[in-house]
Amino acid sequence: MIQWEELETANAALNAFVDFDQGAQFGEGPFDAITIGVKANIAAKGLPWTGGIGAYRDRIATEDADAVARLKSAGAAIIGMLNMEEAALGAKTDNPFFGATQNPHQIGYTPGGSSGGSAAAVAAGLCDMALGTDTMGSVRIPASYCGIYGLKPTHGAISQDGLEIAEASLDSIGPMARSLEALEACSRILMDFKNPQAIDNIALLENLGDVTCEAGVLESYQTACYNMNAEGSFSLPYPQTRIRYAGFILTSLALSESLGELLESNPEGLSEGLRFLLKFGPERSASDLAEDRDILAKTSAAMNAVVAQHGAILLPTAPQAAFSHEDKAPANQADFTCLASIAGLPAITVPAGQDDQGMPLGVQLIGAAGNEAGLFHLAKTLDNRMAAYRRP
Repeated sequence: MIQWEELETANAALNAFVDFDQGAQFGEGPFDAITIGVKANIAAKGLPWTGGIGAYRDRIATEDADAVARLKSAGAAIIGMLNMEEAALGAKTDNPFFGATQNPHQIGYTPGGSSGGSAAAVAAGLCDMALGTDTMGSVRIPASYCGIYGLKPTHGAISQDGLEIAEASLDSIGPMARSLEALEACSRILMDFKNPQAIDNIALLENLGDVTCEAGVLESYQTACYNMNAEGSFSLPYPQTRIRYAGFILTSLALSESLGELLESNPEGLSEGLRFLLKFGPERSASDLAEDRDILAKTSAAMNAVVAQHGAILLPTAPQAAFSHEDKAPANQADFTCLASIAGLPAITVPAGQDDQGMPLGVQLIGAAGNEAGLFHLAKTLDNRMAAYRRP
């Protein structure tokens, strides 16, 4: 039985859920006692489908997204909609229309974005699992900041049906959970797993691409490398900052097109901050845009070649731990996570320790397209050796 009064009280301190469905019920199936929260850009029939956008505050989903329908068919109760960055474009989950979500490990700190409500709700135990979306790290970064587990699947492995798209070539719906076993169980409902391919080696990015990382991140990453005997190395054709920016440009361009009508008819329904970000794509010159696309294509090819040769890549999830909502978001947050998104590869983030402030840190494993089963097997080995999960 769902204890709604307790849920609402616990949520009040976090603002993870923006809408509850007190009519939610369990069904029959393997998830007949599992509660699920859904990021607000994924349609759940009868519930607000806002995408974190003020202009869509009163939009109600008339059908379930495919991912939601699969979970309902497995018996799960969809208990409500979760806060997110406006239009899934942002890094803190400090939404101008729906408020800021707090990190359960430290009130006043960001849970990350754009799926911050999803990560905070799972970490705090408000729901058993949650759906988020990942364009360039928006499942994995919040999962890392909140000390839980998250999957960005192979691009297209989980249907985009019922998703408010940010950038179709990058977007993936992905689950979050408090254990790898729960994450895998949820993933198997959301998608069709192929037979696992053995992963014989793990590649490391040379000098982490010169991305500036906090000391705790480097220490936890080095521990993970040691635990997994990771030795292979590779480099990228471009600096991660440039790769990430190219992905941002494509996302800005896609969102400016999909939200163009709102920009004309209801600009107040979009925040000033979002309207500013939506200018970058359309103002890009044709030659610069062609260069951006070329950078993304060559990065994708390089990443796919590495996992084809080695089987997996081990990276920090984010260069830093969660930070105060009062601080400006670091520009390099997605420098590591953007790589799997651009390449269309599956990636799993697992807890890897805490910094000197007690805030969670994460590392991610990236595998070959379609090898989620093999990647989960490898992630369980890493998770058992790190033993780093801690409740808030």
